[in-house]
Amino acid sequence: MTLTDVPPAPEAAGRRADERVNLRSSVPFLALHLVPLLALVTGVSWTAVWLLVATYSLRMFFVTAGYHRYFAHRSYRLGRAAQLVMAFGGTTAAQKGPLWWAAHHRDHHRFTDTERDLHSPRRGFLWSHVGWILCDRYGARGDHRGIRDFASYPELRFVDRHDWIGPWALALACFAIGGWSGLVVGFFASNVLLWHSTFAINSVAHVFGRRAYDTDDTSRNSLLLALVTGGEGWHNNHHRYPSSARQGFRWWQVDTTYYVLRALAVLGVVRDLRPVPRRVLDEGRRRHRSPAPSAERGAA
Repeated sequence: MTLTDVPPAPEAAGRRADERVNLRSSVPFLALHLVPLLALVTGVSWTAVWLLVATYSLRMFFVTAGYHRYFAHRSYRLGRAAQLVMAFGGTTAAQKGPLWWAAHHRDHHRFTDTERDLHSPRRGFLWSHVGWILCDRYGARGDHRGIRDFASYPELRFVDRHDWIGPWALALACFAIGGWSGLVVGFFASNVLLWHSTFAINSVAHVFGRRAYDTDDTSRNSLLLALVTGGEGWHNNHHRYPSSARQGFRWWQVDTTYYVLRALAVLGVVRDLRPVPRRVLDEGRRRHRSPAPSAERGAA
């Protein structure tokens, strides 16, 4: 599938006023993309490079394992203290709080690729990638109707309301460890890469890749996206069975987030990892053996 296969997005003028990108409030987000250019002045130290790798990898885990597989889908269980650590760690990714993130993601699964889907590529590729985040309609915090199960915890409401603490704390730590280079490369460059890798699951993973399951949406599997997002690139698998803690359903589908969760389960931190039902695995194998229509033979 290519971009030309996605129905054209509605004209911006036909959208609700609060669904248009608010350029004024988007200035900080856009400006942060320029900060990594300061590396031309500060230089790039080896400490900064290691910080970039560490902060990208760790924050990606908190988003994929915490915000996504735990808070949005409850695919495993955590104790209350570990739950708080996962929530706070997720805020360091500067993608708002766990309750905001997970509630919106649950809506995406309820209404995938329909008019009520908040970030379907059917409304435009750039809209699905980042436009929906920069409009006024979906930016408000404090609406917990879609996530009352976790909103019952006061500490999670606090973390969600004060989601700025995590990114600021991490930025200061990067500066303390690596100086200006550590801040510019280890935090800001890492953050830009982290943003667009995770946003790509909403956009690219609904446009390019292969389909292992005949779901009622445009979700697709991509090895490349799986490698940069800790396994989230097996998006068609995920839309077929969202409750599984594992998204790489087959042995060769790399899913590093799941591997870490398995290790944490051995240590007793994580409990009750939800598996993929045998019937779902068999369904995927049958479809894999069947001749695929040429339209579905996309690049991974």
